[in-house]
This record gives sequence, structure tokens and C-alpha cells, in this order.
Amino acid sequence: MDIDGLVDNTIWYSSHIWTLLQNLEKTKTHYKNLSQHTNATTHTKKRLFKNIILLSLEIYMAKNIQESYCLPLQETIVHNNKTARTIELVVLSLLVFVLVYRVVYFNDQDRYLPWLLAFLCESWFTFNWTLSVCIKWNQSTTITYPDRLFKRVSEAEFPTVDIFVTTADPVLEPSIITMNTVLSLLAVDYPADKLALYLSDDGCSPLTLYSLVETTKFAKLWVPFCKKYNVQVRAPFRYFDSKSTSMKVDSLEFQQEWKKMKREYGELYKKIKLAGQRPFPCDHDQDFGVFCGVHRSDHPTIIKVISENKEGIPSDLPHLIYISREKSPKHNHHYKAGAMNVLTRVSGVMTNAPLMLNVDCDMYANNPQVFLHAMCMVFGFKDEDNCAFFQFPQAFYDGLKDDPFGNQLANLFYVVNGVSSIQGTVYSGTNCFHRRKVIYGASPNKSDNISNEDLHKIFGKSIELRESAAHILSESNSKIENRNSPSSFIEAAIHVASCSYEYGTSWGTQVGWLYGSTTEDILTGLGIHGRGWRSAITSPDPLAFLGCAPFTFPSSLTQQKRWVIGLFEILFTDKNPLLLATKGNLWFRQALGYFSFSLWAVRSVFELCYASLPVYCIITGSRFLPKINERAFLIFVGIFVIYNLYLYWECKRVGVSLRMWWNLQRIERVNAMTAWLFGFLNVMLKFIGLSDTIFEVTQKEHKSNDGNNDDDNQSVGKFTYDKSPMIVPGVVILLVNIVALVNGVLRLLKVDYSENWEGVLELGLGEMFVSVWLLLCFWEFFKGLFCNEKYGIPSSTIWKSGALALLFVQLCRRSPQWF
Repeated sequence: MDIDGLVDNTIWYSSHIWTLLQNLEKTKTHYKNLSQHTNATTHTKKRLFKNIILLSLEIYMAKNIQESYCLPLQETIVHNNKTARTIELVVLSLLVFVLVYRVVYFNDQDRYLPWLLAFLCESWFTFNWTLSVCIKWNQSTTITYPDRLFKRVSEAEFPTVDIFVTTADPVLEPSIITMNTVLSLLAVDYPADKLALYLSDDGCSPLTLYSLVETTKFAKLWVPFCKKYNVQVRAPFRYFDSKSTSMKVDSLEFQQEWKKMKREYGELYKKIKLAGQRPFPCDHDQDFGVFCGVHRSDHPTIIKVISENKEGIPSDLPHLIYISREKSPKHNHHYKAGAMNVLTRVSGVMTNAPLMLNVDCDMYANNPQVFLHAMCMVFGFKDEDNCAFFQFPQAFYDGLKDDPFGNQLANLFYVVNGVSSIQGTVYSGTNCFHRRKVIYGASPNKSDNISNEDLHKIFGKSIELRESAAHILSESNSKIENRNSPSSFIEAAIHVASCSYEYGTSWGTQVGWLYGSTTEDILTGLGIHGRGWRSAITSPDPLAFLGCAPFTFPSSLTQQKRWVIGLFEILFTDKNPLLLATKGNLWFRQALGYFSFSLWAVRSVFELCYASLPVYCIITGSRFLPKINERAFLIFVGIFVIYNLYLYWECKRVGVSLRMWWNLQRIERVNAMTAWLFGFLNVMLKFIGLSDTIFEVTQKEHKSNDGNNDDDNQSVGKFTYDKSPMIVPGVVILLVNIVALVNGVLRLLKVDYSENWEGVLELGLGEMFVSVWLLLCFWEFFKGLFCNEKYGIPSSTIWKSGALALLFVQLCRRSPQWF
């Protein structure tokens, strides 16, 4: 965007309007003077009156044109956060009072262990809350105005964009979901000749390639249909959903085309479904013969140009390229980060767009103007170089009612807005537009002219890749020859997609997606912010992308565990946020945000210890909470009441129901003591060399409308269980708290209330209340003890948990009197 030209145009229109206003005043004065003279002709009066009208219209039009140049394409709205800050500081003050209470009364305790553990856990909670207050202190959101875009920027100025769609397993990530994502991206409101879509198949599945070929045939009908009738939902499985309104246009032509599109999509769905049921989806022709005899973890690079938007030939489809990178058991493939780096190198050789959009295979484009919203941020920032990536939030379709598994991430809304007001939002792995030069390691406000020798060390041996990287880093406007013909660069693309290409280069360490964590997105975003870049997030209406959240409890636990492992791993890399804050350009409060996310795993240890304290105290007759007749008891009650009311108030502001708020509260306890705990143990074992991290793909569910999966639909939103060891800690906590409550109730029944009413105060009512609260949080586990089939906890898990619970109870009973 030419900022100087924008300023010049604004000044010109301002002076032009001022001149018109002066002429209008003179004409109006002349007209009034003539009206006072009876000898003035009617023709002269009419002419002056007409001039007044014309001048008024011209001023109106000039003002509109000026506004189109002056009004921003995007703006950041800062929200009033004084009430939230006050409540957060009150809670923080109460937590500090608790710590003071622990220190002052430490020597008065008969048993030091519960008091000491309580002090350590509460110190952690205070520290964690302090981090939360720092992150959420300011709140801001960014709004984009795509309706103003074409008044300021011509379509010819739009940059080209390379789109990356990644999939790893056609079973866990059904091909029909991936193909709907592809179709929605092919049909966006953006010039097709400025787009290239790359599908990365890390499972090396002929089914994925077959599905993409068939989808391309359907796309030649689907994309023109969407643009002709301005279809808003451009993922067919959502558009043709039985719940949607099919006939919004009454014309016979539309009705006929709509029925044709639905029939064609039905045929595509059947083809993909039948192909998935066969050992090999199609005949072994030259396109699919390369899959014969290969294994998903041991195969050569496969690159196929499915569709090519050739210059001079009108086409509704952009370039469409299939990639399955080379894999070998001898090489580390770095999971999704490795796949993204291959996509970056291959696209750099083939199309070399300055912007890159990466999308998970289940995240379809829900807003057809999503690219225009992104362009508002590309052209809207005064300092374009200062914004490295533009993130759109993750949101989900067909969300479970009241979100029993906490997958809608509603409780992170204010955290995201808080981080956005510091150095910018974190990179969340999908729905993100990146500047290629930033991924190539460029620093803000600096044009890097790197020597050929340095390019060789950083980007590798490929001449084509080094040439394209030099153009991007030097911000050259000249086009590289034949970049509009990806098929002519297949050999070069295969070279940069090989297993050994990265050796001796900076890929994964300085350039590209960074290695060292299974949450490569957070690590890569942290590295970008650490170089001094900023980022932005915007949430248009309708939402830009919608995805598929886990529909079962086991898959939700798997996802939570993977996130926590990756976040915790970051602390053991050279991208530790606190280190970057001291020696880099990462803002201190931004570092605290990253540090807080990375500590989710550590939180599990303190949650588990604190959940064990009421059990220990009830069984041993000790206490870690004040008696209800002590003044200090009011501090704990105040924290509990204010904290929960504050969280409900926050949820209410974003439209969350009371039931959903409760589900978020209890699932946070459950996740912390199950999935997060195993994530912590996994990283600790890896750190001492006893284990290694395994990337587990979250299963995506596709609910068809053919009625064949009614049984699965009935279990959606209900807690189901498998033999995963992650469930064991939750069952143990449930069982020991049940034992503790039974002990507590029996003691209450023995009290003679007519003679010794005050004796009730010695029985640890506060501890019993905490046990009841934990029982409510794990109520679904309690029901799982008595249910059958998939709704019941497996008997082997119950026996293991029962043995551990019995061991814990016995240790409590046999603990020394002072302990």
C-alpha cells in the first residue's frame, strides 16, 4: 500500500472540498441577494438554485471519496477492563493473605505435612493467578472492514497466497472432511490466479490423492456455482446439511442447479466412501502406481500437480498440488513441523507467494471473504513490516450443547484478547496467514540481502529455492520466470522434499517451522515474537473458519495431553520465553503469557496434591483449612465465592450458559489431574532419557446424514471410556474422596449434639466440603463406575485405581503422628 499516495489523495480531497464549500457559500449569498430584488429574472434564480444543488451533491460525493481514503481498513478496539482488574486484584490480595496465614500459624500445627503441602500449592496458585492478571490486564480486539478494501486497493495489487492444508491419516481424519476444507478454500472470494493450494498427505495414502482428483472434478462445477449465486457456506457438507435452507432463491434456474450440485456432491461422497472400503482405491495407473509397495513411514517423495491455472487461459480454480514428502525410518520427520517446512520449500520453488495460509484438514473456510479480511490487515497497518502473521480464531461447528468436554475454548477468550493487546496473539497452528519473509527468518523493518554462500547454508543446496528466497528477503517486486507453471518445477520440488535436504541447513532452527516441540505452532510463533515481530487476530462475522472438535472424552484427553506435552517441552528449548525476554526482542509481559501456557503441565502436580489434602486430613483427623469459627475461614470462603462468581461473570459476558460454565470448571479439574498429569510425566521421562514423545493425531468425526451412524450420534456429548491409563488418576481421586467422606460422615454421626455441639468444629467441615466439591467435579467418573459397555469405566481400570486408592488410604493411616 502506497502510504504517501494515500496522504496526498487525502490532502487533495480535503482542499477540493474546502474550495467547493467556498463556492457554495458564494452561490447561496448571490441567490439571497437576487431574491431580494424583484426585477431579477426567474431564469437566473433557477440557474443559481440548480448550481447550489449541484455543488451540494459534489461536496457529498467528495466527502464520501475522502472517507474511503481516510477510514481505516482495520482498527484495534481497546476495551474498558477496570471492573475485571479490580476483582482480579481482590482475589490476588486474598491469596496473599492465605500465604501469610500459613506462615504465621505454621508452628501451631500438630501435623506439618498437610500445612506445608497446602502452603506450596497455594503459593503456586498465587503465582499462576499473578501471571493471569498480567496477561489479561489490557483487553483489545481488531476489527476489519473488507467493504472499504476495493475503494483503496485494486485487485491487481492483491498479493499471491500459497494455501497449505495438512492431513496425516485418512482414517482418523476422514478424506471427505479434508476435501470439504479444500473445496471451501478453492471457492473463496479472491482471484483464482493469485492462489495455489498445496495438500500435504503425511500418511502417503492413495485414497487422499484419489479423493483430491475427484474433488477437483467436482470443484469445476462447485466454485462457479458458489460465486454465481454468492453462496455463503462453501463447504458442501455444511451447505447441503438437512438443517440448512436449500432454496433461498426462487428462480427455476437456481433450483435446478442446486439439485444438480447436491446430486454431484452425493456422487463424490459415494466415490470417496467406496474407495475407502477397497484395499486400493483405483486402478494402478501412472498416477497411483507410485503407491504400490510403499509404507506410510518409508516411501519416496510424491508430488502431483492436479490442476494448473495457466496464464492466458481463464480458470475458476487455482493451482492445486498434492504432496507426500519422502519418509525413511533412518530420518527424524519432526511431525507436523517437518511437513510444514516441506510445504514451505516446495511452494517456494513452485509459486513463491509472499503470503502463506495454513489450515488444518478439518477447518473449512466458513466466511467466503476471509481472504479480503486478511488483506485489510495486509494493507491496513501503517507499519506493514511490523505484523508478522494474521491469526483467525479456532471455532467449531455443531458444538456439543453446554460443551461437556471443554473443547470450545470459551474460557480462553479473555486470555487471547489480553495477549493480543501486548505483542500480539499466539500462533495457534491453523487459520493463520504468514508473511513468507518472516518464516524465512527476516527481522522487522529490515531488508535482508544475504550472500549466495549464506543462502546455501541457510536454505540448502537447491538453486531454485535459494533464488526464490533471495527475492522474498530482498522484497523484490520482479517475478521469477515461469513461477506461474508449477509443473515445470516438479523435479526441483522433489529435491527439496527429500529426507536429507535439511541436514546442514537452518531449517527447523532459524527458518521455517521450528523443531523441538509437538506444539510447533506455539514454538514457531514464540520464535517470531522473539525477533521483535508483532501479530494480530481478528474474528469476523460470520466466523472465518469452523472446524471439528473432538466428540468423545478419550479423544479430548488425547488432544489435551498433546497440547500440554508440546507446551511444556518449550521450556527445555533455546526458545524458553524468559530467556528470549532477557536477550531478545520478546516483550516481558508477552514472555509471561507464553510462560503461563507452558506451565499447564506443572499445574497438574499441584492440583493433584491439593486434591489429596482433604482425604489425608479427614483420615488422620488433622486439618489444612481453618475451623469454621476462625476468622481466617472467611478468607478461604471469600476466595472460593469471588473466584467462581468472577469466572461465571466472565463466561456470561461471552454468552456462556450457567451449565456450560460448570462444565468448564469441572473439566478443567479433570484435565489437570488426568491428561495434563500424563503430559508432565511424559516430558519428565523424556528429559531423563527414559521415554520419547509420540505425536498422536486427534480423531476427527464426520457425521453423515444418511442415518447409518445413529448409534454414534446418540453417544455424542456423553462420557465414554477406554482403557487409557490417563483415566486412572481421576478414578483414584474419586475413590479416595468417597472413602474420606464416608469417614467424615461416620464421625459426624458419633457426635452427641445435645452435649458437645462445639465438637463438630473439630471434625474438619472445610475439608469435607472440598471433598464434596471434588466428587461433583468427577461426577461423570462416579457414574462410569456403575455403567456398562463404552459408558462404563473398564473393570481393569477400576481394579488398578482401587489398588492405588487403597494404598494411599493405608499410607495415610500409618503415617507418623507428626507427619
